Amino acid sequence: MMRDQTVGTAPDAMPGIISGICGNRALATGLARKGTFRGARSRLRGATLAGMTNPSQHPIDASVPHSARVWNYWLGGKDNYPVDREAGEKFLETFPGIAQEARAARAFLTRAVRYLAEEAGIRQFLDIGTGLPTADNTHEVAQTLRPDARILYVDNDPLVLTHARALLTSTEEGYADYLHASLEEPKEILAAARERLDFDEPIGLIIIGVLAHVSGYGRAKDIVRTLRDALPAGSHLIISDGTHSHQANVEAQEDYNESGAVAYNLRSKEEIAGFFEGLEVVDPGLTTVTRWRCEETEFGTPPEVDGYGGVGRKS
Repeated sequence: MMRDQTVGTAPDAMPGIISGICGNRALATGLARKGTFRGARSRLRGATLAGMTNPSQHPIDASVPHSARVWNYWLGGKDNYPVDREAGEKFLETFPGIAQEARAARAFLTRAVRYLAEEAGIRQFLDIGTGLPTADNTHEVAQTLRPDARILYVDNDPLVLTHARALLTSTEEGYADYLHASLEEPKEILAAARERLDFDEPIGLIIIGVLAHVSGYGRAKDIVRTLRDALPAGSHLIISDGTHSHQANVEAQEDYNESGAVAYNLRSKEEIAGFFEGLEVVDPGLTTVTRWRCEETEFGTPPEVDGYGGVGRKS
């Protein structure tokens, strides 16, 4: 969700990062990383509820919209309340393209996770801002390619917590867990992740559609920096968020932010590029989410949307 307000100074455009073309997807001939996990974490297998808290400790507020539930509504899901549907419809009246953007962001996540698992050799994922379960969840995409993949989901929405069991259908060889925590608690997230993932091996850090909930741009960059600095070399960062490229989106976001929901602060594509500073940005760079390694169809190149995304590698 979004708003025409940025906090802090936008960075200069980063050469070679922002792109607008459809990248070609090279098919991998083999998976880059083999072997077994080492240490105490190697004994962790299958789905676990070790990171979960009691859902009753986190009551659901159905009196105001929640971004995860509104997003679920736009995706055609049923895990939402009347207040979410009302907010979603009001947003659509002003900016009908948001439903397409929601679907495009989900498809971007699938392609990016597939790239990490299939081509970059990543088999551990830290997915922050998980959202409500839907088709092609991170562990399903990753474990299809790597049955031993490990996934730690993180979210702070009580409704996501109640549905977490649907996220924890891991393969027997792999591992999946859920942590109830906020993106704004990166040190706590890392402490829990160290108990579940092997920090001697590269990790895929996923932050899709939630950084804009952090009101200050400088604070958002600090959170990303804290998380990625703790990861080993060879780790990858996947980020996407909405931008203020279209005035109708800006107006719809302003109305939404006045509804009592947690505000979503739209940023520029240059600001989103700033989250990748210091990383090697994977081709085709930062693009609209429909154009990142997009898959051509009989209908041609996918249309542009208001959300931008990319993948960066830590050297």
